[in-house]
Amino acid sequence: MVPVMGWGQTVTEQTDKYLWLEDVSGARATDWVKSENERSAKVLEADPRFDGLAATALKVLESPSRLPVPHFREGTVYNNWQDAQHVRGILRRTTLADYLTAEPHWETVIDYDALGKADNEKWVGKGLTCLYPGDGLCMVLLSAGGEDAETQREFDLKTGKFVAGGFVLPKSKQNVTWVDKDTLAIARDWGASTMTKSGYPFVVKIWKRGEPLEQAKVVYRGTELDVSVRPFQMHDAQGHQATLLDRSVDFFSSEYFLLTPAGVKQLMLPGKSEIHGLLDGRMIVSLNEDWKPEGLTHTYAQGSVLSLELEAIKKDPAHLKPAVIFAPTAQEFVQDVSTTRNYLLMTTLEHVQGRAYRYAVDKTGKWTRTKLDVPENQTVGIVSTNTSDDKFFLGLTGFLTPSSLHLGDAATGELKLVKTLPPMFDASNEVVEQLEATSKDGTKVPYFIVHRKDIKYDGSNPTLQTAYGGFQISELPSYSGIIGNLWLVRGGVYVLANIRGGGEFGPAWHDAGLKTHRQRIYDDFAAVGQDLVTRKITSPRRLGIQGGSNGGLLMGVEMTQHPEMWNAIVIQVPLLDMLRFEHIAAGASWVGEYGSVSNPEERNFLASISPYNQLRPDVNYPEPLIFTTTKDDRVGPVHARKFAARMEEFHKPFYYQEIIEGGHAAGADLKEQAKTWATMYIYLTRKLMD
Repeated sequence: MVPVMGWGQTVTEQTDKYLWLEDVSGARATDWVKSENERSAKVLEADPRFDGLAATALKVLESPSRLPVPHFREGTVYNNWQDAQHVRGILRRTTLADYLTAEPHWETVIDYDALGKADNEKWVGKGLTCLYPGDGLCMVLLSAGGEDAETQREFDLKTGKFVAGGFVLPKSKQNVTWVDKDTLAIARDWGASTMTKSGYPFVVKIWKRGEPLEQAKVVYRGTELDVSVRPFQMHDAQGHQATLLDRSVDFFSSEYFLLTPAGVKQLMLPGKSEIHGLLDGRMIVSLNEDWKPEGLTHTYAQGSVLSLELEAIKKDPAHLKPAVIFAPTAQEFVQDVSTTRNYLLMTTLEHVQGRAYRYAVDKTGKWTRTKLDVPENQTVGIVSTNTSDDKFFLGLTGFLTPSSLHLGDAATGELKLVKTLPPMFDASNEVVEQLEATSKDGTKVPYFIVHRKDIKYDGSNPTLQTAYGGFQISELPSYSGIIGNLWLVRGGVYVLANIRGGGEFGPAWHDAGLKTHRQRIYDDFAAVGQDLVTRKITSPRRLGIQGGSNGGLLMGVEMTQHPEMWNAIVIQVPLLDMLRFEHIAAGASWVGEYGSVSNPEERNFLASISPYNQLRPDVNYPEPLIFTTTKDDRVGPVHARKFAARMEEFHKPFYYQEIIEGGHAAGADLKEQAKTWATMYIYLTRKLMD
């Protein structure tokens, strides 16, 4: 036993007696999972309201009036679709003109159910990697049950068939890009000493059509301490192209290399930067740290978006000369960047309010921007852009505003509403507010709250609070028929907290919660919960919290640090054992976010917040619902299992649900997802509404 400093106390690190649960498919572990699933289902699924909630959730998920999310591919609109007849889903397509009609005439391109039946495999489609400008050749990504590991097969969009004798890559966590129609650049599991400690590839090879995969030639080798190495290619409509390698040194820092006939050449970009693509020979880059390029006197601010001339990069990748496209302000920060044929599109957040802009280069070579006319108080996102012309789709959504699609023309700046989701629930008695809480260090933390117009401020309202708080991911308002029907219309209050760790206020908002500063994130979330109680919106008896993945870790920390504040806690696909997370699934890839136990200071902090290690037999905890999936090969089911087992050891009540398929998600098909949501909301109903 090793003494470490705990959260406000000295604690003793316990011997880990549940390592056997890390054997994901072991007989003892699977027997334990089956037993816990059955025990919890006997209570939650036996509730007479469960079937109704599951049916309502499935009706929402399978609704034929759902928006078919469009993806441009050389002017054609593609869409991935699941419903009762297509359990695993289909990839389908139509023309833009037909897509804009009320009932498009879709052509099925790939039927994943039929393919799975033929292959005797439960395929989940994970997308396409296509040659551009191409003759229709793509690699189809196929996952068994939703895992991150994929099988890839060459497909011809023109013929609608898999290519006979074409490229086929066996199952692996892998990244593939086309170099030309007969050449792939591939990072995958090539055998011994080719995968990082995070479980991702670090060796890139070139594979030529017609030769055995074993003869592919190495062009780059990272190290096993990297997160991963991936090849990717950029094209623009004017014919410029480049094949690059992204060596992820940690989750947030990369080294970029240009692949040339003479070998690889490193681009002297800052470590915390991201390449978004090409536009008319200009590489588009965003910065997550300040950058002073070699040989220049100017420093470009964290959060800026820049352009670099591709030909200049090829001639001298060590001395880069950027032009500013966007510079952040105290209130406005970039969210997404994409390109059409001739223009750059950008969405930003201005105090968590969505904005959209079109950018172009004027005759003097300077970037100019035009604000697009989007409604206030809605989340704005770039859905798809067409690089064969200047058309694009924007998506707009809000808590009470059904999601809509707007077709834009970057050449004119015109936006036209083309599709709107019909209302999925009655929102006429609901209202949205944006409030602020004050965190422990005085930082103002905004949060959204959705509630009935006639709310009583007496602490009696059942309230569900959620957040993510990590990896610079922004949590924004969105329309959900599940939340609306299973929570809001039944009298629930919904709260989304924009705590530190996210990207709502730019990279600095994220960096404020990195590694040993992470307690700020947890303090922010607790401050929002306390603010809800202070305002008499709710009370600890009626206050529940929910989060998944990194948000699942957030839930575990809030449970162990503030057990008295909540009466329900939904912990989904979580990290919970922060002293072993680097050795579980892809955990080593997140050292840049959480720190490492190999660093004494970081280990001490991780021990102090690790929910698995902070559970105590003499503390009364809320009875949580712990959810995970067996085929989650990203975070893995291990954290959830061990946390539940330790609660069981301490005779603490909990509910447990582990489904097999779905990967790092709620389920591989819509029926399974509906059951997952029904389980969550019957649990919340019993804890907060009854």
